Amino acid sequence: MTINTDVKQILDKIEKAGYEAALVGGGVRDVLAGKNISDFDLTTNATPEKILKIFPEAFYNNRFGTVGIAKSGKTIAEITTYRTEGKYEDSRHPEKVAWGKSLEEDLARRDFTINAVALRFAQGKLDETPVDPYGGVEDFKDRIIRTVGEPDARFSEDALRLLRAIRFATGLGFKIEEKTQKSIAKNAQLISKISGERIRDELFKIVASDNGADGIFLAKETGILAVILPELDECFSVPQKSPQRHHIHDVGTHCVMSLKFCPSKDVITKLATMLHDIGKAKVAKVTEEGVRTFYNHEVVGGRIVKQIADRLHLSREQKEKLFLLVRWHQFSVNENQTDAAIRRFIHNVGLEYVEDMMDLRVGDRLGGGLQQPESWRLKLFRQKITDVLKKPFTVADLKISGNDVMKMLNLKPGPKVGEILNKLFEEVQEDPKKNKKDLLTRRLSDLK
Repeated sequence: MTINTDVKQILDKIEKAGYEAALVGGGVRDVLAGKNISDFDLTTNATPEKILKIFPEAFYNNRFGTVGIAKSGKTIAEITTYRTEGKYEDSRHPEKVAWGKSLEEDLARRDFTINAVALRFAQGKLDETPVDPYGGVEDFKDRIIRTVGEPDARFSEDALRLLRAIRFATGLGFKIEEKTQKSIAKNAQLISKISGERIRDELFKIVASDNGADGIFLAKETGILAVILPELDECFSVPQKSPQRHHIHDVGTHCVMSLKFCPSKDVITKLATMLHDIGKAKVAKVTEEGVRTFYNHEVVGGRIVKQIADRLHLSREQKEKLFLLVRWHQFSVNENQTDAAIRRFIHNVGLEYVEDMMDLRVGDRLGGGLQQPESWRLKLFRQKITDVLKKPFTVADLKISGNDVMKMLNLKPGPKVGEILNKLFEEVQEDPKKNKKDLLTRRLSDLK
């Protein structure tokens, strides 16, 4: 149980000042898992005002008793005063927060048993015997998520705990205890009272996890998905199996399986992969021959994910990236594509997101039941992108300039010059061999 030197100094100062201190939260879970402690959430009987006297450089800007201590601009530890909570006014916030008198009292208000375990700090070290009034150590060993006390009561206090239970189970690879999971399903609609930002933060942690697909399937099973992402939940009722189709799953299952196989570590790319076919539920049709079609689902999906992005309060950049990946994911790859077609693809997606789109395509293929992450055509497409990027890509790359155009055609500065350059650029896109000054000069006389 090696403690970070900076955190050890913090704990020593608290103890020297005559107050209790204990490690809680993720740091305790690190210890139980036999890992180095990476998360230093501390709790103490000292009030925030007293902590600030011990650490004048610390910051405190919330009503829940959490003081942050930073070094070199980075928060190295958060210290929260023991507290008790009154009734919850709206399934989100306690009506009042009062400072508690003991560590046990503080642990009683926590959400899950594995989070209601603490390690006291005394005489310069962490006590190896956990404070564990609710059997959290045993539940951790058994890989179980269980609420502290009655699950209905815990979830009615703070509905975000419904999603946190799924997030912890996903991230740790644990199972949710039966009574707790039934309560999640029973109380699923309470999550609608939670802000988009808080849902987004938990959802991102689920999606970013190595077991993200399992978490989304669990959200579907418990009814949480129908509340936080009803557009995706609807897709589970849309079949895809039909003649001329390689898909083996319904649309919803395919989307989540695509997430499972997406190789990206970027959460927006993974989210886009999970939502890439979300427009299919709105455009699904069946031909007289029994073939299922989803024409323009990428266009409809692009509009839908913009709405989801707004609901979850994504940043402008995150929203734009999510939209581009979903809107343009239906790109075709074949051995006869021209350089111009490749450039249009890069222009549509954005050069910075090309590799993300490739990761989405890999997830899409494997999530649809195909065995190979990349077809030979996709590999060729990748190579063509590399080759095209070495060739002229903007008007500025032409071997002729606006000044050349004005001089050779005796033109004054104006829109006409730009029109001529753009026309030349289009021709060079189709055939890069034409990007030679003598050829472009001869072509100018036809464009005057």
